[in-house]
Amino acid sequence: MIPADKGGFILDFDTSRGYIPRDFLELRRRSIPISPPNAARSPLESTLKEEIEFLKNVPILCDLEPMDLETIAKVGVRKKYKKGSIILLEEEAGAALFVIISGKVKIVRMDDDGREVILSILAESDFFGEMAILDGLARSASVVAISKSELFMIHRRDFLKLLHDFPSVAIALLKELTMRLRKADAQIKSLSLKDAAGRVANVVLQLADDIGKIRKGRVEIDELPLQQDLANMAGTSRETISRMIHSFIREGFLELDRGKLIINDYEKFKARYL
Repeated sequence: MIPADKGGFILDFDTSRGYIPRDFLELRRRSIPISPPNAARSPLESTLKEEIEFLKNVPILCDLEPMDLETIAKVGVRKKYKKGSIILLEEEAGAALFVIISGKVKIVRMDDDGREVILSILAESDFFGEMAILDGLARSASVVAISKSELFMIHRRDFLKLLHDFPSVAIALLKELTMRLRKADAQIKSLSLKDAAGRVANVVLQLADDIGKIRKGRVEIDELPLQQDLANMAGTSRETISRMIHSFIREGFLELDRGKLIINDYEKFKARYL
């Protein structure tokens, strides 16, 4: 257990195998909540200008004026997490909103044995933790760093004040939540109605939407998640993931290049399997 910025604890555990011991989960639940509102804030590591440049690229904040972004930058706190670190735990009290400065995280639900089902993967400028802030209930899912990550944390009271003071942020948040709900509906449909090829294709397209980059007319997914992570997202086995990916490659829809997955024609691939 590692003390974290005077506010709580960060518990590090290797989650690459998709398993977290139940006694570890219980210990984590008993730990002090991350950075309570009255905790002393650590100094920001970058200049205020750099903070503003980062915040204006966050979708729900992009319409704010520089002076308003400066206010947010002053109340926020940066936190760093190693690969495999548990950032938030399901059923934990929600004390803050997190925005990803760098790195990637996965949003997961755990079954009774500690095995995980991946709901989504988030990257730079994405945010998470908003649901517990809005309804005051416990966290609905766990969040795990799948690479070395740096996050910008805004305490609950500061974020609620932000929504009150700037209606444009509240509207942007509603749009983002609606988009995520649509994605969840599509994921449920894929898992319940589609065959293995359709489920794996849906995961590839979800990754393309979440963390893909368009280069020369093709969508490239850098730092492809482990096969076990992909299997968890598709509700299938690692062997099925490997078989279907290679099938898509033989059909000419995908390419693999040193750990990078490339979709040659996103729209054609989507029309074929969704």
